[in-house]
Amino acid sequence: MTPTKWVRIWNERLPDVPLTLVQVTAAEAFGLLREGGADAGFVRLPVDRTDLSAIPLYTETTVVVVPKDHVVAAVEEVAPEDLADEIVLHPLDDTLDWDRPPGLAALERPATTADAIELVAAGVGLLVVPQSLARLHHRKDLTYRPVTGTPESRVALSWPQEETTDLVEQFIGIVRGRTVNSTRGRPATPPQPKGKRPDAGAKQGGKAGGRTTGKTSRTGSGGSAASKGAKRAKPGKPRRRP
Repeated sequence: MTPTKWVRIWNERLPDVPLTLVQVTAAEAFGLLREGGADAGFVRLPVDRTDLSAIPLYTETTVVVVPKDHVVAAVEEVAPEDLADEIVLHPLDDTLDWDRPPGLAALERPATTADAIELVAAGVGLLVVPQSLARLHHRKDLTYRPVTGTPESRVALSWPQEETTDLVEQFIGIVRGRTVNSTRGRPATPPQPKGKRPDAGAKQGGKAGGRTTGKTSRTGSGGSAASKGAKRAKPGKPRRRP
């Protein structure tokens, strides 16, 4: 993930609330959320909705990573059959959820995508991955091209259902493109009873890590029962003069 734009918007709207980024592998992301190591995270679908909420964001392009002098580097995109005679590595942390990639299988599966990248650079084989992983492991001696007709990885924003705090709602709004004037895009200010000072616990920010523990509450827009149930009085008839 490259969340630079969203981080910039967060810092503009909530400058007093630090936003800390933690980089983890796809396999580690769900455990980190469940253990409270992060308030929200960008993950790959599917997501177990038993205890996690998720909003699908986009589908990534699948690419093949090759040496810069490989014949594939001379074309704009390739099809799976174009890789039939190539050794295509299948790392154990593969995120495309397929039985095996196209092409010829290597004798052993690399432990990680990073290990597979090293093997591609050494001329051992090629690697098919989501585009973001190709960018993450970028090397000057490697390049990549889109592969059509292969599984694609869908990216989502996920967070623990029981920890949908006001700040998490703020981050969701930023990621989904809500403007600062949007009701759900502004910092929440809970209504206070008249004649009482605001509760100090309602003030967000000022805490290292920018975490809050309060749950999000929403108010309805219906009128009061009294205003709906009241009947209009009928005017009386004028009395006759004698």
